[in-house]
Amino acid sequence: QVQLVESGGGLVQAGGSLRLSCAASGGTFSNYAMGWFRQAPGKEREFVALIISSGDSTSYADSVKGRFTISRDNTKNTVYLQMNSLKPEDTAVYYCAAGPKVPTTSYRRYYYWGQGTQVTVSS
Repeated sequence: QVQLVESGGGLVQAGGSLRLSCAASGGTFSNYAMGWFRQAPGKEREFVALIISSGDSTSYADSVKGRFTISRDNTKNTVYLQMNSLKPEDTAVYYCAAGPKVPTTSYRRYYYWGQGTQVTVSS
């Protein structure tokens, strides 16, 4: 069983930056691809970014490409999401998740989830 705890959310003005962290415990972190997802009120949870278990490859949703960067430190069992040039439409609860080694953008295929951290971008 893997436990995930997100941190780093908050309120920021449009154009600003935030860095989210997700600390893992209770399992072998390097066995999992890690993903970030978000969910706005009344909307389905959507894929944001993923990074494979080794950290050598990443993938992003088109809506965040060029603005967000996912990274991981397997020595610290932590995955990060650097978010720059934030827009009001980025407002959501952001979740990290641990998933299969074969990466997928489908949230339904991820095994473990954090509790989420709120990101609010004001215009």
